Formats: sequence, C-alpha cells, structure tokens
Amino acid sequence: MNVLVWHVHGSWMTSFVHGKHRYLVPATPDRGPYGLGRARTYPWPDNAVEVTPEQLRRADVDVVLLQRPEELDLAEQWLGRRPGRDVPAIYVEHNTPKGDVPNTRHPMADRDDLLLTHVTAFNELFWDNGGTRSTVVEHGIVPPAVEWTGELDRLAVVINEPVRRWRVTGTDLLPAFAELAPLDVFGMGVAGLAERLGLPPDRLATHDDVPQHRMHAELGRRRAYLHLCRWTSLGLSLIEAMSIGMPVVALATTEAVVAVPPTAGVLSTRIDVLRDGARRFLEDPSLAARTGGQARAAARDRYGLDRFLADWDRLLEEEVCASR
Repeated sequence: MNVLVWHVHGSWMTSFVHGKHRYLVPATPDRGPYGLGRARTYPWPDNAVEVTPEQLRRADVDVVLLQRPEELDLAEQWLGRRPGRDVPAIYVEHNTPKGDVPNTRHPMADRDDLLLTHVTAFNELFWDNGGTRSTVVEHGIVPPAVEWTGELDRLAVVINEPVRRWRVTGTDLLPAFAELAPLDVFGMGVAGLAERLGLPPDRLATHDDVPQHRMHAELGRRRAYLHLCRWTSLGLSLIEAMSIGMPVVALATTEAVVAVPPTAGVLSTRIDVLRDGARRFLEDPSLAARTGGQARAAARDRYGLDRFLADWDRLLEEEVCASR
C-alpha cells in the first residue's frame, strides 16, 4: 500500500516505516512540523519516501494515517481528497489525555469516518472516544544493536524537554536519586537542567539530542534505567532500555505497570521504595544483570517489531478493504 503519514514521533515512526508498504512522508522546504521529511538521527529504510505537497496532489494514496487534528484539513488540501470519505483514514493517538481527566473528550470523538487507534490500552481507557470506533496497537521497537554492560555506577534517564514539562515527566524527583548516584539525562532540550534543579555537574550530566544508536550504547553502560514520568503515554525509550537489558526503576503509573513486569525492575508510587531499589542495583551488579535479563526478555516478547508490523498490516488491510 501507499500510506500517507507525517513524521511526528521519531521512535514510533522508525518502527512503523520498517513494514512492507511504501510510506509517503511529507517534506516542505522549511522542514517545519508538517514537513519534516525523513529522519536524520534514526535509521529509516528506503521505502519511506519524501513527497512534497504538490506531488501528493497526483499521488496514489491507499490510506491516510493522521496523528494531529489539523492533519485532516491539511491532507484534504494537499491531496484534493477528504480523509475518511474519499480515502480511508486512521487516526493514531500517541498521548495520554490532558485537561479534565478522565472526562477529556478526544478531538476525534463521535466520528464515523475514521478509526481511532491508541498506542496503549491505558490511553484508550482514559480518553473519551465518544462513538468513534477505537482499537489499540501496542508499540513495537527496532531492537537496539547493543546490550547492557552496566559498568558505570550511574543511573540513566531519557526525557524530552524536562524543564518545560517538569512534574509531568517527574523532573522534580530527580534530585532524590542524584543523592544515590550520578544521573545521566538524555533527550531533547535537556541543556541547563542541572542548574534548574540546583545540582552540581558531577551529580547530573545532560546529553542533548544524541543520535539514537549512540544513546543506546551509552544507556547500556549505566547500571539501571530511571523512569519517573507521572503522566505520559508509554515512552519508547523505556522499552528500548529494557530491550538493551537494563533493570528498571519506575513510577507505577499509566502503562508502565503493564510494560514492566515485577521481575524486570522496581515499580512503586513511593519514592522511598524506588530509591531502595535503585540502591540495590547500584550495590549489586549481579542483581542488576539478572533483573535486566528479565527486562530484555519481557520487552522483546511483548514489544517485538514483527508483532507490531503484523498488527498494523492487519489493521491497514481491514480499513482499506472495508472502504472498497
């Protein structure tokens, strides 16, 4: 199939474009949010093809994959066809709801012209989807090419924009763990985090927008992975860290309680319990190794790329066939 899909979430998109289809990725001269084109820090196969808005007007498109409300009008403008009416449409929801949770209505609620697809069962449960058909396709990841060694007595964290998002991402909780071991925070917009938290550089180091393969290699050298998000969809960096073989210390919130089984780390809503778990991993590398092995097995079993792509193939085929 020819699938029109915008480049919005790099990690999810990297997995998605590893399928058997031809993925038409809008690219504009400014490389803005609606025309990013192909990724530059993630490895994408050749079947992800950049297309301009002008080319889309003449393109053969079998299905449109939407990820933001405004893409509905944009797709109609660029294609000259209305998604959901002239061409099948699927809306992928990556995020937890905001606002009056759990009464937040989804922007695609009560529509009969598209399928609303959530990336976690938690998201489907907490969004008010109205009468719109909805389903879940859980994440899948391209397996990282590195494995955990854990030789550094440090804790790894991956957060995008930790200063702006603050309590949402659990940024305010980081000092409690910096008391136990130095933290390495990877992600976009992490510069200045130590100063904002009042931590010296030897307790928190930031690594801004590191290419994915390098970040995976660096994560694997740290003793354990710290996941302190209070309210977020399931971060792919958590699954990637588990797949590398990292033991996990995580807040027992949202989909993390499903993604991280008890054998793969320590989950709790109590910071003292999480601190004790992190301390045990730091003091006992053999425990960290055994727990990380369980994390790797759990991640690769549940979030394997083959399962993810098979689920999406089935969904795409059903929607396209139903429209004919």
